[in-house]
Amino acid sequence: MMSSSSDPMTERLLCSICLEVFSDPVSTPCGHNFCKICLNTYWNNSEDYRCPNCKETFKQRPDLKINTTLRDVVDEHKKKSPEEQPEAEVVCDICTEGKLKAVKSCLVCQISYCETHLESHLRVSGLQKHKLIDPVKNLQDYICQKHDRPLELLCRDDHTCVCLICTVTDHKNHNFVSVKDEGEERKIQILKTQTDVQQMIQDRIKKTEDIKHSAELRRRNTEKEKAASVAVFSDLMSSIERCQSELLEMMEEKQKAAEKHDEDVIKDLEQEITELKKRNIELEQISHTEHHLQLIQIHSSICSPLNTKNCPEISLKSHVSVEKVRRSLTQLQENLQEKLSEAVLKWMQQYAVDVTLDPDTAHPNLILSDDEKYVRHGDISHKLPDNPKRFDRYAIVLGKEGFSSGRFYYEVQVKGKTDWQLGVAIESVNRKGDITLTPVNGFWTLLLRNENKYAAVSDPSVSLSVNPQKVGVFVDYEEGLVSFYDVENRSHIYSYTDQSFTEKLYPYFSPCLNDEGKNSEPLIITPVN
Repeated sequence: MMSSSSDPMTERLLCSICLEVFSDPVSTPCGHNFCKICLNTYWNNSEDYRCPNCKETFKQRPDLKINTTLRDVVDEHKKKSPEEQPEAEVVCDICTEGKLKAVKSCLVCQISYCETHLESHLRVSGLQKHKLIDPVKNLQDYICQKHDRPLELLCRDDHTCVCLICTVTDHKNHNFVSVKDEGEERKIQILKTQTDVQQMIQDRIKKTEDIKHSAELRRRNTEKEKAASVAVFSDLMSSIERCQSELLEMMEEKQKAAEKHDEDVIKDLEQEITELKKRNIELEQISHTEHHLQLIQIHSSICSPLNTKNCPEISLKSHVSVEKVRRSLTQLQENLQEKLSEAVLKWMQQYAVDVTLDPDTAHPNLILSDDEKYVRHGDISHKLPDNPKRFDRYAIVLGKEGFSSGRFYYEVQVKGKTDWQLGVAIESVNRKGDITLTPVNGFWTLLLRNENKYAAVSDPSVSLSVNPQKVGVFVDYEEGLVSFYDVENRSHIYSYTDQSFTEKLYPYFSPCLNDEGKNSEPLIITPVN
C-alpha cells in the first residue's frame, strides 16, 4: 500500500516500484535505489536487466549488495516515525520477568516460546511432533474453535480452514489441501499479482512522464505560435497605420493646397475691392460736376472696364474623393491579404518534414532519382516485383514516411510541366486498376491538366485560376485540413477542410504521362527555406 506520508524526507526514501519506504535497499550501477525484493522480482519477470527508473540496460544481472548507508538512514527515519513502525514483537509466554522475544509459537500448546523455553520442543520426542510456526500474537486464529486442534487443511468445497477432525465430521468426503501447500500456491499468485501491479505502476509512471512531456511540448508550441501570431498582427497593424498615415498626409496636403489657393483668391479680391472703391469715388465726384466739357473728356477713361479676374465659385466639397478613399482601402486590403498569406505560409513552413519517395509504391514506368527526391515518367515499363503496395495502372508514387498525427509540410517544384498531381493519400487506398481521386476514396489532391487547367479534385472538382511553379502541401491531421500554397507568390491556392482522418496519410505524387517529351520535367521535392 502506498505510504500516506507527505513528509519530504519520507518521499525521498520511497522505492519507486512498491512506493513504500525502502526495505533492504540496494543500488543499481546507474545510481538508483530500490527494495531488494522489489528489484529482484522486477528482473525475474523481465527479458533483460534494466533500471526501472532510467531504463539503462545492463549486459549482466548486477550483483546486488545492501546499501548499508541508505539502510541506516531508513532505520533512523523509522525510529523518528513511530506511526510507521510495525506491530510490537511477540514475546515469550513462559518468561516471568524481562520477557524475551518469541522465536516460535506452538499450535498444540497454543503458547509462544523464546529460544530458551523452546528447547524442550526440540529435544523431547513427544513435543517434537507439535506444530510450530513463526511467532504470532493471535494464536486462536490458527486453532479450530470446535475441536481445539491446529487448522492444517483448507476445505476446497467450503473454502474454509479446518482441522483433521473436521475432515471426518462436518467436512466428510470434501476435497482438502494442506494450508502450507495452498499458502505456497497463493504466494505465487500474490507475487504474480504484485508483478502485475508493479508493471501497472511503471506503466502509469511512464504515462505520467509522457503526458508531462507532451504538455511541455504543447506549451512550447503554443508560445511559439503566440509569438508568430503577435508578429503577424503587429505587421498587419503597422500596414494599417502606415496606410492611415499616408491617407491623412494626403488629406493634409490637399487641405494646405486649398487654403493657399483660397488665400491667393482673397488677396486678389481685396486688391480689386480697393481699386473698385477708388473708381467709385471718382465716379461719385464726376457725377456731380457742372463742367460738361471736362466730363466728356474723362468719360472714356473713367468708364472703361476694370482689369478684374473672374471670381471662382465657392466649393465646400471634401478635398479627398470617396473614390480615392476606396482605392486606398482596396490597396490596404490587398496588402493585408498578401501579408497574411505570407505569414500563414511562414507559419506552416515550421512544420517542414523530410519527404522521400518510396520505390516499392512506384508505377513501373516511373524513374526515381538515387536520393529519392524527384520522379519523372520514362515511357518504358521496368520489370519490378508486383507487390501489394505498387500502383499498377496510373503513374503514381507515395512518400516513404506516413503520418498519423500532428502537422507536416513539404514543397514540390512543378515548373515546366504540363500535367501533374500532388497531395496526400491514406494508407489503404486502392493501388490496382482504376482509381478515382476523391476524398471519399482516400485522396486529397491538386492537379494540372493540358498546361493550364488547374483543379482541386473534390466532388465535384473545383477549377482554379493559378499558375504555381512550386507548390507547398500542408496537413493538420487533428484539424482534418489539407492546404495547397503557391510558394513563390506566397499565396493560398486551395484547402480541403473538416476532413476526418483515421489512418496514416502519405505524400502523393504523380508526374503523369511523358506526352512525347512535352511533359518530361520531373516533380522535385525541394528543401524548405
